[in-house]
Amino acid sequence: MVILSCKDIVKSFGVELLLDKVTFNINDGEKIGLIGPNGAGKSSLFKILTGELDYDSGEIFVDKSKTVGYLSQHLSLAPENTVFEELQLVFDDLIRLEQKLHSLENEMNKPYDSENEAFHNKLIKDYTTSSELYMNRGGFVFRAEISKVLKGLGFSEDDSQLRISVLSGGQKTRVALCKLLLIKPDILLLDEPTNHLDLEAIEWLEEYLNVYRGTIILISHDRFFLDSITNKTFELLGGKVNPYNGNYTAFVELKKKDYEIQLKAYNLQKAEIKRQEDIIERYRSFNREKSIKAAESRQRALDKVDRLTAPVKEKKITKINFETQIKSGNDVLHIEGLSKAYDDRVLFEDLNLDIKKGEKIALIGDNGIGKTTLLKIIMGKIPSNSGISVLGKNVFIGYYDQEQSDLDPDKSILDEVWDDFPELSTTQIRSALAAFLFTGDDVFKKVHLLSGGERCRINLLKLMLSKSNFLLLDEPTNHLDIMSREALEDAILGYDGTILLISHDRYFLNKVIEKIIELTRTGLNEYLGNYSYYVEKKKNPLRFQEIEEFSGMTKTQQQNEKRKKRELEKLEKEKKHNLKDIEKRISDLEALLVSLDEKLCLPEVYSNPEECVRINIEISDSKDELDKLYEEWESLM
Repeated sequence: MVILSCKDIVKSFGVELLLDKVTFNINDGEKIGLIGPNGAGKSSLFKILTGELDYDSGEIFVDKSKTVGYLSQHLSLAPENTVFEELQLVFDDLIRLEQKLHSLENEMNKPYDSENEAFHNKLIKDYTTSSELYMNRGGFVFRAEISKVLKGLGFSEDDSQLRISVLSGGQKTRVALCKLLLIKPDILLLDEPTNHLDLEAIEWLEEYLNVYRGTIILISHDRFFLDSITNKTFELLGGKVNPYNGNYTAFVELKKKDYEIQLKAYNLQKAEIKRQEDIIERYRSFNREKSIKAAESRQRALDKVDRLTAPVKEKKITKINFETQIKSGNDVLHIEGLSKAYDDRVLFEDLNLDIKKGEKIALIGDNGIGKTTLLKIIMGKIPSNSGISVLGKNVFIGYYDQEQSDLDPDKSILDEVWDDFPELSTTQIRSALAAFLFTGDDVFKKVHLLSGGERCRINLLKLMLSKSNFLLLDEPTNHLDIMSREALEDAILGYDGTILLISHDRYFLNKVIEKIIELTRTGLNEYLGNYSYYVEKKKNPLRFQEIEEFSGMTKTQQQNEKRKKRELEKLEKEKKHNLKDIEKRISDLEALLVSLDEKLCLPEVYSNPEECVRINIEISDSKDELDKLYEEWESLM
């Protein structure tokens, strides 16, 4: 059943046509990924659907029985409220019902007045009805549900008591997302919901949305997230929405085939039109009445042909190519006993790490654990409290700052890049900027006027031109559209230097990373694989054990280690067998001692001195043997 549809929606900003007769239908329960390059109009389309933004022409239908929820719509946060109080506002009707029940209970606890029997009966009926309503609406579980959503999206119990006014922008966005999930609208519009979430919170949100009963339309550049949740993909490109059945991975394959079919049809029609035009021109050149009429007839037929347009391709970064000007030594970074704290707040302590040339490593951990701080310590921008961080010989760092704080907002794009690389010619700088989609007069735009994605592209260009051999990348895929992320992935895969990066993009981590380092408050945990390997290893610590043990060894070393391992396993097997045997003998002896003690209590035994002596000797010998067995058991254990 169609619950939301658009027909021929047109939206322009000045002379720029953003949406060009956008048409689509959405059925109840569908989970749709809305994708497209930055600036294509995805967020504007959301605002049009919610009424926040007017459109020039077209029709929108939304089922009147369905509620629509959007992260920025009707979710203003009261600064004086605590986080928990703000989320309780979603359940105002239940809280009022709860207060009514308390009031009714107080009335019912008053002494019974037989003269007011009708009043008491009405009180009991009202209380019963209200109780059932309270229970059916989730009155007994709504506070637990608030706590569940808060915890899932990364808020601790202490955080829930913080006032909205003291929260960061990212935390406020997470509170708004919590509120939206608790409202549970029938149609849920999410614009980059994984921003400001750590990996654990992203995975929780994935699970939550996978079982969400409503309809979801999701804008995201997180391909892993899209693959996990969506069953349909809308691509917004060139002002049009193109629907595809399936998640992001299915879309990539379908789009490739679709583009090839459209391009082939366009080229065939173009060739046929050219052939007809040549025939018409030839007929006209004969300059005879009959041939002129034939030319006019063919021209009229040609004019009626519905001309196909060339399929639109996304503008993308031509090529990111990370190169190293100087090769580093094999030892790139040595960290030993490193600790960092701010006053009483300890970020991490006693970190030990060695990074070798050519390694591509991801640093992951909870938000606020100190990942960015560690990168800044490595660069020497901030001091550690204790320990050492030493760079190897000929190591030159290139740093990508997720905050883009190293960009001068008052400079033009051209000056921002050229001032860092004055040795390059105008042609070289303009060519490099063009490869990163800054062409024509765009290069004279001021940095403060740029979008997040455009600033990211400037930083990536500067990083490429630096030709550093050790790249420290802090959330490099943030604000990048999917095409730009893919270009960055190819650049990293082809890079011959060393990389240490922070990222929450699991698709990205799976594709380019060879080792995961998890930062905790007490140290670092290493995992010799990509993100999926890390997840499997966390679930099952013994998985891949042999691969890890023998990585980095020669074949001879591996054979020797495997032989030693087999011998150890054989000894371990024998030990287990001996332990089992000893434990059985101990059990038998203990049972025998109980039996002998019971015999000493029998009249026919304690009245026979010789039998008493024999049994006591047997008890003494058994205890001696039992002591020896316990010693042997402890030794084996």
